[in-house]
Amino acid sequence: MTVHPPTPPPLPALTRAEGAYVDAYLAAADLLGRANPARTAHTYGALRAAQALVAQATALRDALTLMHRRGEHEMHVATLARALRALDGERRTERVTMPHDPPG
Repeated sequence: MTVHPPTPPPLPALTRAEGAYVDAYLAAADLLGRANPARTAHTYGALRAAQALVAQATALRDALTLMHRRGEHEMHVATLARALRALDGERRTERVTMPHDPPG
């Protein structure tokens, strides 16, 4: 019997700009996690992540600018949160935070 991982929830319908926003946000979070001083062991990897973060911040800004120019002034928080969850956002943003202290 083969055990398969659980099927992720379906991605909600998003505008193209909202999709770019979510993608850029998660990519930036991934990079911040790689640069997190409380979670990284090597300066080179953190440096590379910090260098790539500049481009990702630009992509994030561009997605939000496009949303604003198209008249998308309100964030649909529940929908965007569902998209983040569908794209494994909880795990991907976990590395940005401080690790829990071990008990004892």
